[in-house]
Amino acid sequence: MASIFEVQLGEDFQRLHPMMQKRFGVDVDAAYACVGTGVFSSVRRGAWWTVPFLRLGAFRNILFPEQGTNIPFTIENYPYLDGYGRKTVTFVRTLQLPGGKKRRFDATMVHSKIRGAIVDYLGTHQHLATDLVLEVLDDGSLHLQTTGQRFFEGPVAFNFPAIGTGTADLYESYDDARGVYTVRMQVHNPYFGFLFGYDGEFTCEFPTTAGHMTPVSLKPVREEQRE
Repeated sequence: MASIFEVQLGEDFQRLHPMMQKRFGVDVDAAYACVGTGVFSSVRRGAWWTVPFLRLGAFRNILFPEQGTNIPFTIENYPYLDGYGRKTVTFVRTLQLPGGKKRRFDATMVHSKIRGAIVDYLGTHQHLATDLVLEVLDDGSLHLQTTGQRFFEGPVAFNFPAIGTGTADLYESYDDARGVYTVRMQVHNPYFGFLFGYDGEFTCEFPTTAGHMTPVSLKPVREEQRE
């Protein structure tokens, strides 16, 4: 069966670099995960006034205010079926900051037939959701862009106005010469400009697994049915 990324990209999935196909082919039926280990050459944030916004995001593993260079990190992509029976893939990035402090970006992704897109749930409680626009570039790399944000909590559901959101652009590729994946991400607000970003590279292992073997620590505390 096709992964959520192959479903969304269709024939374009075959245009990805073979190692990118392996990475984004993680799926319950494929029975393997993707675990990356690497270094962010830089993690940076916007001007001083972005700090309160980033601190707020840190409570739910969405964003954080720290910045620096040469920061070790892991990224863990595990497939499983969530409580609503949806094929889900974790995108959990854990950064090892100076002084032993750790920070995490938590995300879980599903493919929505209703929305015709991959839905990216952000944070530990899936309160925020955004659709992803995927583009395979000529060199076999992948560009992912978020499109707006929706908030869900109990009976409350609404779309964030543009002034209160950030558009994330993420580029991933594979460097044949060095045998590493490269990643670059930036978040911008249409009114306030650059908010957050990082650049780095990593290598991957693809451990054999199954949905029930996905570490509980990578799954969200709360699952949201609404997409």
